[in-house]
Amino acid sequence: MTPQTQFMILAPIMPAREAELRQLLASMNHAPGRVNPDNTLIPFAQFDTLHVARLLILDDQTTADVGVHGLPVPAYPLYFALLGDIDGNENAFLQELARRAAVGLSMLFSCCEGFTSTADLVAWMKRHRSPAIANYVNCRGRTLWQVREEAALRDALENYLTRHASALEKMPPREIHAQLAAFIKEETAISRLMLSAEEPTPLGWWIKDTLHLIGLPVLLLLALPLLIVAAPFYLLRLRQLEKTDPALYPSVDQAWSDALALGEDHDVTNQFSAMGSLKPGLLRLLTTLGVLLTVNYAARHLVRPGRLGRIRSIHFARWVFIGGAKPWALVKTARRAAFFSNYDGSVESYMDDFINKAGFGLNASFSNAIGYPRTNWLVLDGCADECKYKEYLRRHTLPTQVWYKAYPGLTAIDLERNTRIRCGLESASMSNEEISAWLALL
Repeated sequence: MTPQTQFMILAPIMPAREAELRQLLASMNHAPGRVNPDNTLIPFAQFDTLHVARLLILDDQTTADVGVHGLPVPAYPLYFALLGDIDGNENAFLQELARRAAVGLSMLFSCCEGFTSTADLVAWMKRHRSPAIANYVNCRGRTLWQVREEAALRDALENYLTRHASALEKMPPREIHAQLAAFIKEETAISRLMLSAEEPTPLGWWIKDTLHLIGLPVLLLLALPLLIVAAPFYLLRLRQLEKTDPALYPSVDQAWSDALALGEDHDVTNQFSAMGSLKPGLLRLLTTLGVLLTVNYAARHLVRPGRLGRIRSIHFARWVFIGGAKPWALVKTARRAAFFSNYDGSVESYMDDFINKAGFGLNASFSNAIGYPRTNWLVLDGCADECKYKEYLRRHTLPTQVWYKAYPGLTAIDLERNTRIRCGLESASMSNEEISAWLALL
């Protein structure tokens, strides 16, 4: 299995170069929301391990919200972010990125603080990495090559069925399966189709994943006596804060919402980028850390592939702290967080999915942010107030200047179905009922 990895480069923008950076980013698109995959700055189409990528300016419009807690409004710099989800090793990809897009990257990064024309691109990007505190992959091990090969397989099978419909309709399911299998065998023999074998899982990744699987439960077990003693005090204080935290429910500016809409709904899949400030206090920070570490563990080891809770439309997602790459650094740094995802459907259906299918998790993950609708014991209420939740989310959504997806037109459910088609085609032990169900996928 080839595991998926995420990367994110984050650097403050020089104020005098912001307009130039925005022009460079705009030049990478055919039109707002429509990337040119062969653009000259970063030719995304040349990377055969890159699933999705985005470039954006983190221009948080809600920084003044901290005033509701009596805090001074901080003067944050604008950040430039380059992030994506890839197959394999992050370092290897950054090296390939620097090799294929050296001129374009230098032009983009020259608008950021601390970059010089003589800088080593790979070393500079590594210094500005911003790791996720929690990460979700729809189906770990499904590579970009696999996605494309299985999409081509499905197209070939459906075309064959269309061309031979009259002859096949009189055959029993098992004979149809055998004939389709023979057809694909011929196609692969002449290299008209490729169905690559799965690569072995890297030993280092397998060791780290196993240690992560075992390590967190062990740490929790060791800390259990302390957690039992602290739990009543924690819960009472949390409930007190939930009742007394100042409420902030401004409506989203319509012009802002209209600007966001320009970059949406150009494909079956959309991007989502959001950013905001955490509520002050150590308890809120520790709660956020605990919840996101739990989300990361569950997404990595517990949830069924292709499902975040009951949500099936998300390809990749991540939660990132801005202003402190390491969790423990947040105690002394700016406390802001960002959420990035790639999902199928409209933003309205995306919000409804979270409310209806994962409301408790949504509340736990975001209720420690300023302006989120009031929760009850962390997981109750909150997003159940649909109007306030949707206004909150839209206010914190950021426009993504450049967004790339390597397989437009394919949803997460399409990818799962195409994998099932391949597995069924290669199976020699299906029952008649299973073959009939498999044919129904085509």
